[in-house]
Amino acid sequence: MRIISGELKGKKIFLPKDKNTRPLRDLVKESLFNLLKHSNKITVKIEDSIILDLFSGSGSFGIECISRKAKKVFFIENYSEALKILNKNISHLGINNKCNVSEKDSFKIFDYQEYFTNKFDIIFIDPPYKENKINDLIDKIKNKNLLNKDGIMILHRHKNDNFVITNNLNVLDERKYGISKIIIGN
Repeated sequence: MRIISGELKGKKIFLPKDKNTRPLRDLVKESLFNLLKHSNKITVKIEDSIILDLFSGSGSFGIECISRKAKKVFFIENYSEALKILNKNISHLGINNKCNVSEKDSFKIFDYQEYFTNKFDIIFIDPPYKENKINDLIDKIKNKNLLNKDGIMILHRHKNDNFVITNNLNVLDERKYGISKIIIGN
């Protein structure tokens, strides 16, 4: 897997060898970033933004944001094999100064106030497909008022996932790419 665009375009991203981590496929990533850049429903810009990447895995979303000039990405990952690869990717690409990596459970991260001294422009939520407590995360993010004024949440789910999204999220766009479904809201 490689970085699609920006300052790090073409650089390799390492992936975990096991099947417990599901990387964001290039087609989905490219389509998502095109949507973020060209949609008239979304006003947030990646350049100079602060990103929260929950269930980071190998870090492909957050690293792509850094390549596109995001100011800072907070990576949250607690699976040790994925965390090793995430740290390897950050080190290999020399982007440590724009990254904050925490080995914490994405559902419990909201118990640690130190992560929320800034509000976020983009919060990317990419849990395992079988995870069904997504609304808990959305509600915590909304209740803690963690999004900037034009900030958005991006959910990555399986296209057949038919969970009902909490009324706390104003859905701006929903797209399907292959087996993936992307939901963007604020």
